[in-house]
Amino acid sequence: MNKKVKNQVTADDLYLFSQGTNYQAWRFLGANSDGEKNIFRVWAPNADQVAVVGNFNNWDGRVHQMQCLGDSGIWEIDIDGIAEGSIYKYEIRNRNSGQLMLKADPYAKSSELRPSTASRVICESNFAWNDDQWQTNRQSDNWLGKPLNIYEVHLGTWIRHFQNLSGERAFYNFREFTETLLPYVIELGYTHVEFMPIMEHPLDESWGYQCTGYFAPTRRFGEADDLRFLINEFHKAGIGVILDWVPGHFPQDSWALAQFDGTALYEHQDPRLGYHPDWGTYVFNFGRHEVKSFLSSSAHWWLSEFHVDGLRVDAVASMLYLDYSRKDGEWLPNKYGGRENLEAIEFIRELNTMVHREFPGAMVIAEESTAWQGVSRPIYVGGLGFSMKWNMGWMNDTLDYFSRDSIHRKYHHDRLTFGQLYAYSENFILPFSHDEVVHGKGSLWGKMPGDDWQKFANLRLLLTFQVCSPGKKLSFMGNELAQTTEWQSTQEIPWDLLQWDYHQGVRKMVGDINNLYKNTPALYELDFDSKGFSWIDCHDSENSIVSFIRYPDDKNEAENKKYLIAVFNFTPVPRYNYRLGVPYANQYQEIFNSDSFYYGGSNLGNNGEIPIQNINWMSRDQSLLLTLPPLAAIILIPD
Repeated sequence: MNKKVKNQVTADDLYLFSQGTNYQAWRFLGANSDGEKNIFRVWAPNADQVAVVGNFNNWDGRVHQMQCLGDSGIWEIDIDGIAEGSIYKYEIRNRNSGQLMLKADPYAKSSELRPSTASRVICESNFAWNDDQWQTNRQSDNWLGKPLNIYEVHLGTWIRHFQNLSGERAFYNFREFTETLLPYVIELGYTHVEFMPIMEHPLDESWGYQCTGYFAPTRRFGEADDLRFLINEFHKAGIGVILDWVPGHFPQDSWALAQFDGTALYEHQDPRLGYHPDWGTYVFNFGRHEVKSFLSSSAHWWLSEFHVDGLRVDAVASMLYLDYSRKDGEWLPNKYGGRENLEAIEFIRELNTMVHREFPGAMVIAEESTAWQGVSRPIYVGGLGFSMKWNMGWMNDTLDYFSRDSIHRKYHHDRLTFGQLYAYSENFILPFSHDEVVHGKGSLWGKMPGDDWQKFANLRLLLTFQVCSPGKKLSFMGNELAQTTEWQSTQEIPWDLLQWDYHQGVRKMVGDINNLYKNTPALYELDFDSKGFSWIDCHDSENSIVSFIRYPDDKNEAENKKYLIAVFNFTPVPRYNYRLGVPYANQYQEIFNSDSFYYGGSNLGNNGEIPIQNINWMSRDQSLLLTLPPLAAIILIPD
């Protein structure tokens, strides 16, 4: 018997589960198998009869009836001789109504391939990890001062196999992504990938955000060990893996968590607390201890059993606010009369405490879209304890500015500069995510104004502005291709665009700026500290130009000389002899230009070395005369 399979549930197991603090409930709940003995356990406290049914007993609920463990609400049975891969569900009869239901296992480690919905018996994994060096480095590294540039991926549409006989394009297996996605991510200089939910989900069009298998990798892409192989290979190549995780809500499917034992077990009974009008889903009851054990155990499962480097928690705002997307009369206040979901806040803090304690170096990232204070601040100072938060304000302001015709941008200059007023109030990630290229929003390229040349130049400028600005980075797949249409969840991203020079130019520029970022401490060491940033000029709205300095951590005098200067021209008008005040140096060198011929630009710039002039400008003793290319950014370093 594998030691992970618990033959006997201890009193401590049950006590911690009932207190909401059993973070490894998957060790004894669900179907645990060593290939000979199979132990099934399920939490169904309002049932008066539970049976395991499957293809091994003709789905007959009379054959394998379970016994309840005291008053714990947990039912169990040992069944010998069930083959690995066998499918099963629980037949549950509610004690009050007599209703009989067939339910998939909430703790199932594997499920049938959709549209089938049964759970599968699998043995404990004996996968041989060899990512020890990565894990050791992750625990000791200070990720706050390390480069973090995330490539957000929907595995089902990044690439697909050629059309098969049925007219469909088949999904790649997890293992195959190590031969395609991994070298691509390395070439383009990203440090991490973030996978949109790969937990089991029945509907492709939900993109994984309506999850039914909180412990089961989706069978679309293979088996659990195939996913372990992928993560192991990414780690060996120096690439981190982050998973999207959805603890805020779950779908109404009758065979899954909804009304699990004939009652609102995982959700609230009252729809004013338990139903999400935006998504047609149920809200987890965060005040129920066993539900907290379920969700915390799911997080622990992915971090421990799959070695993932972080979880991006979806829709945190919907968890924090009782009135989220609800009208008056459609929500209930908390016990103090407020709109804050006190039980969800407590759960979030306990979750983040557990992750940071048990998985040093792992990240928990909040997709949180409001002005909630202290999302990424420690719990002991009143924060929620997340590692980082998506900066939705910066993203909205930036895209609003870029969507405007350049002749009007001078009237909206504050969209570029306002973010610095709050940039260090949280540990921010600057995201251009999938949410910005769906539901009629168009692609990033499509948001850009002007003719085709200006659209490409604007996109190169936008992506450079993101990399140079303080904060960690995230970009959705296809942005680097200058995808012209919005993302479709039914087909792979349009790789054929790379036959055109302008699209190839954007991809090449993304690789160059990403690798420059990764190898330039000034661009990442002080992302969350105002000491790492200084405006040179944020007031030139008439010309729509901004310039700033990024500094590395000033550990010693030599490091102080390794700053860089970024200058952005947000109009299609070239600026010749543009004077810029700069810190003292012998001369400056232009090391990056988004208008380069290699990227599809006009190749206007400063020819490498730029001499210093001892002319006071912008309150600085020295200055430069620059040529600023149209709709472009240049990066300078002191020589």
